[in-house]
Amino acid sequence: MNNTSVMEGSEAVAVAVKACRPHVISAYPISPQTHIVESLARMVAGGELDSQYVRVESEFSAASVISGASAAGSRSYTASSSQGLLLMTEVFYASAGMRLPFVITGVNRQISAPISIQVDHQDTMSLRDSGVIQFYVESSQEAYDTHMAAFKIAEDPGILLPVMVCMDGWILTHSYERITLLEQDEVDGFLPPFQPVNSLDVNDPKSWGSYAEEDMLMEFKYAVHQAMQSGKKRMKEIFTELAQITGRDHGGLIEAYRTEDAEFILVAMGSVTGTVKEAVDELRSEGKALGLIKLRCYRPFPHEDILNAIKGARAVGVMEANFSMGSEGAVSMDLKAKLCGQKDAPLVVSFIAGLGGREININTVRNIVEELEGVAGSDVPQLEPRWVGLNTDILPKGVE
Repeated sequence: MNNTSVMEGSEAVAVAVKACRPHVISAYPISPQTHIVESLARMVAGGELDSQYVRVESEFSAASVISGASAAGSRSYTASSSQGLLLMTEVFYASAGMRLPFVITGVNRQISAPISIQVDHQDTMSLRDSGVIQFYVESSQEAYDTHMAAFKIAEDPGILLPVMVCMDGWILTHSYERITLLEQDEVDGFLPPFQPVNSLDVNDPKSWGSYAEEDMLMEFKYAVHQAMQSGKKRMKEIFTELAQITGRDHGGLIEAYRTEDAEFILVAMGSVTGTVKEAVDELRSEGKALGLIKLRCYRPFPHEDILNAIKGARAVGVMEANFSMGSEGAVSMDLKAKLCGQKDAPLVVSFIAGLGGREININTVRNIVEELEGVAGSDVPQLEPRWVGLNTDILPKGVE
């Protein structure tokens, strides 16, 4: 039986992680991740959660602890944000290469400099090439549900990779929302105890993370890539299985919202997708054929689903809360690469919006759609990203 409570987004994540029965938790506090790990620490200290909570001196150590715990056959979890995620980066690359399944909550926050604690996706997007699977959520309810799927996906014998659930800092972590919870027996039925494919065992010694010569390293990387690519089908199956239990269907790897007859389609990730849905509904009522692709899974990149959803569209505007310096938004780069050579491919325009927590409201979305409509009929390639709401008055002298 489901029960409903009003709770902070961070608390919802902690409750979800608790229900997944991790053996080892290790984390170092950094805003806005802190309330998640505080809640878990209280659960362990109070005897509510039978887990080993390992306090460490840095995020690098936290990632190392859960990597080692996973290698030893334990279900493991950590959470971090911003600079903390960057400090974990070395371990994440190694963990994916060693096929260690654990779950991370990536609480999105800008990377300095300049110093900012506001939300955007620059931190988690910087890990896109690490081999860590990435999911992005719209709401705290979706965060609660997705963490349960994340453990099952990570531990699937055909996948065996770290999974990161990315949620917008402050907007989701520190706001209160009505959350419908599962009973423990429902979670246990969905997520059985962790059965490691390989683990450290003195009676059956194995090498982990060993040296690879040039005649075999590429094959290790190919195996990780194939685990991601072939794992897309299994991920969808797991999300469908969970939706049947919860009665909540957040979509598979993407959610296509009113795209069936859309001339113009926006692509977005995270909490902003709720605002974009409202804007789509308003503009639809005014006669504009607009749709949204909510990108739930960023790695592996679900290009098959996206290409199917944008068939027939004239133009696609990608709203990016990230930026690859010297290029454009990361999602736009991925999408353009997959569209290259496709017959009748729509125009793709990168819109940099929401960096450092800058507000995106319905009027912002309207302005983006107007720009998209304005360039849709042009034969000129849109090679440069468009910076939404850029205040040229405060740019350094000489910067155009």
